[in-house]
Formats: sequence, C-alpha cells, structure tokens
Amino acid sequence: RQKMFRRAPRTLHALARRPRQRLCSTVAGGSRPALTTPTEEQEMLVDSVSKFAQQHVLPHVAKMDADAKLEPEMLTNLFSEGLMGIEIPEKYGGAGMSFTDSILTIEELAKVDPAIAVIVDIQNTLINLAFLENGTEEIKEKWLPRLATDTLASFCLSESSAGSDAFSLKTTATPIDGGFRINGSKLWISNAAEAGVFVVFANADPSKGYKGITAFVVPRDAPGLIIGKKEDKLGIRASSTCEVVFDGVEVKNEDILGELGKGYKIAIETLNPGRIGIGAQMVGLARGTYDAAMRYILERKQFGKSVADFQGMQFAFAQADTDIEAARLLVLNAAALRESDQPYRHIHAHHLQLCLSATVH
Repeated sequence: RQKMFRRAPRTLHALARRPRQRLCSTVAGGSRPALTTPTEEQEMLVDSVSKFAQQHVLPHVAKMDADAKLEPEMLTNLFSEGLMGIEIPEKYGGAGMSFTDSILTIEELAKVDPAIAVIVDIQNTLINLAFLENGTEEIKEKWLPRLATDTLASFCLSESSAGSDAFSLKTTATPIDGGFRINGSKLWISNAAEAGVFVVFANADPSKGYKGITAFVVPRDAPGLIIGKKEDKLGIRASSTCEVVFDGVEVKNEDILGELGKGYKIAIETLNPGRIGIGAQMVGLARGTYDAAMRYILERKQFGKSVADFQGMQFAFAQADTDIEAARLLVLNAAALRESDQPYRHIHAHHLQLCLSATVH
C-alpha cells in the first residue's frame, strides 16, 4: 500500500485492472453499501494518498504558504505518484480509474493542504475531462500522455468583465488562413504560473454572442502568450493565480477543442464536475481543520480539566462534525450520480453551502 503510486503507471494500472465495485453499486442480495463505504481499492487509494500528503506535502505547507510558491519538487512528486491522470485511460498513460477516485484523492490532499488539492482538482476534474470528452483522437494522443505524466494545465475562462457572467467574455479568436489569432486577456487563472498548456475560451464570432465561443488548446510556448500579474491571495497561496495575456496568439484549426462555436457547452459541462471537486476540497479542508482542533482541545487544560470535557465545547464540535459529514455525503452522492449519468447539478448549491458552513465551524 505504501508504494501503490510508486512507478505510477504500473502500480495504478494494476489496481485499475482489478474488478471494481463502485461506492453505490448493487451487491449480492440486492442491497447497497453506504455512500461512505469505500471499496477495497478505494481504501488503498485513500491510504496511499494520505501517506503521500503526510510525507511529501505537510513538511512544506507553511513555507509554501508564506512564500506563495510551490516547492520545486511538488509537481514532480504529484505526477510520479500518479495523481494527475486518475481518470485518463491506461492507453494514454493514465490510471484509468473513476471520477469518485479523483474526488477521494482531492479530499484527502485537502486535509493537509487545499492548495495542493486544488492543483490536483483542476487537472483531473476540469482539464483531463475536457480533453477526454471533447478532444479529437489527435489531440488526445498528443496531450493526454503529457497531462498524466509531466504537464500541468490551466483553464482560461474568466475575464475582468466575465466572472459570474462567464459568457460575456471579450477575448476574440479572429479567423486566419488555417486557424485563428487570439487576442485578449484572462484573469484569476489557477495554475497559470506553472502550466505547460492552456484551454482558452475565445469568441470566434462575436455576432453570435455566446454561440461564437470556442475552446482552443494553446501550449505555453506559443508566441504572444504572456503570464501576467500573480495575485497575492489570502489563502491557497501555493496555487498560483495569474493574469494570462494573449497578444496575437496563433492557433491551428486542429487546436480547436470540440466544435467551433461550442465552447460555451464545453465550459458548462466541464465546470459542473469541477464543482464537485471543489466540494471535496472544502470537505477535506474542514475535516483536516476539525481533526487538528480536536487534538488541541484534548491537550489543552483549563480549570483543571481538558477543554474537550466542557459540554459547551462538545456541542460545538458535535455540530461541526455533523455538518462536515453531511457535506461529504452530498459530495459523494454528486460524484455517484455523475458516474451513473444521472442529473446532479441540482445539489451543487446545497453541498457547497454545507461545505462552507462546515469550514466556518
């Protein structure tokens, strides 16, 4: 177990090839296990990710937060552990595991550092899924092996005037011979400082409104792509958040992800599972904070006894534990619904509200 992710492709592939039982699958006799009951493979996954987080992330958390910068070896370790291509099929160099496996991984990492968790979240629930579900075979063969083994990616949608109203973006993609020329800028782009490839949303036909929006795959070394100001954030500081400028960046027709004018659809369909990942991040953060606080109140003495023995503290911690577990159930349920191709968007507001409530506690 301790070395499950060492030489990631071989060991993760071996795990992925074992007969799998989903968290909500039917078992003998027609009964269902609880949503929170993991399979044997998922227990091994969580155990391995936990060990990785304790050994390779925890020692660097304080310094990375203070410096607002990733430790140089962190990305290398995440890739070598197989954590950046969890759902990417084995034929492209990934682990070929499930969406729920990605969610469990994000949650476990967030218990130690939500900044590292969000890096893994964006790669697995946004970028990899966007390539898997919308890329041509040529794009998949070119990028999926890199996304699984050595290349971080960024999702470039938000702009100064396109935050909550994401489809009012001003970045344009003007048709040229054999492709498009992208001009504009994006703000608050996670992972931008370290990314090797960008999924960029630009309007190829502004006259059509949001139906002109198209998604493009743009490598970091494309002429005219500039990484701008890095935001000085209050939290999640090890994860870079930057402006990204596109000054006449030229892309080919084959760099379109999905179909021309269907970028808005890709954005919606990608952001929905991404929100489940953020829910898992918040649950992990809340649980990690709760566990740390519990250790403290058991050690802290006041008036001759442990703080944990005071009934008022017990009420507060019981409520916090209940909120965290309720949020976790909603996140796991959303993941299970997505895996079984059932609607899950209706629970986003509820699970995020509970996650935030649990975190505040």
